[in-house]
Amino acid sequence: MAVIAIASKAGLAPGLGRGQRQVSTATPTRDQAIELARSAVGERLTAGTQIIGPVTSVFWHDGEFGTGEECQLLLKTTRARYPELEAHLVRNHPWQNPEVAAVALAAASKGCLDWIAANTAPAE
Repeated sequence: MAVIAIASKAGLAPGLGRGQRQVSTATPTRDQAIELARSAVGERLTAGTQIIGPVTSVFWHDGEFGTGEECQLLLKTTRARYPELEAHLVRNHPWQNPEVAAVALAAASKGCLDWIAANTAPAE
């Protein structure tokens, strides 16, 4: 309860119970990242997406060690819309088995949480 009180005094609303998520994935190019972001935002699966990069990744893939550049996407959505967003990202992603990971927002400004909820509501 102390965290809630501190967050409220700071103008933050705990994300717990609201269900907002930040989802990340990456693409090989900026153009592919923009295309993926535009399609997800256009379908209201995410309220907005930030594209970062290029970033350098160091990884294992198909048993081989690698290093490469990619563009990271950070997408804002709700718990309810996450399954549709994940399916959209996997279906439209240039990679056969893309990384799609989501974390719950522990706290965020009330305005941010309201914006995510309002802009991921299915169109009527």
